Amino acid sequence: MRLLATLSLLLWLAGAEAQAIRLLIQASPLAGSQYYALGDFWSEIRVGDALELTREPDNRHDHRAIRVSWRGHQLGYLPRAENAVLAAAIDRGNRLHGRVARLTEHPDPWRRVVVEVYLEL
Repeated sequence: MRLLATLSLLLWLAGAEAQAIRLLIQASPLAGSQYYALGDFWSEIRVGDALELTREPDNRHDHRAIRVSWRGHQLGYLPRAENAVLAAAIDRGNRLHGRVARLTEHPDPWRRVVVEVYLEL
């Protein structure tokens, strides 16, 4: 049984070789969305949409800041309390990708968008 599972995994990896493998490493609320373009594009953004994650080491509020953008429009940031490991990973050259995981019309801006962060292998 163990040999069959190992063989299945190897066959799956061989088939996935042409595609990048992505590992979910974090899901976080979007911080600061009330100050950026989320409201302007709310009706266009969909669950599953790609998000760009950009390090801002010179950000005056947070030297580990990671900006979150959708189609070139800044939506906010990953929360300061949750960005230390991700900032270090980006600084080491790891490729991180964001994705809209959840959209909720809610008066609390911290509850409107959940961002998933993936590590590409």
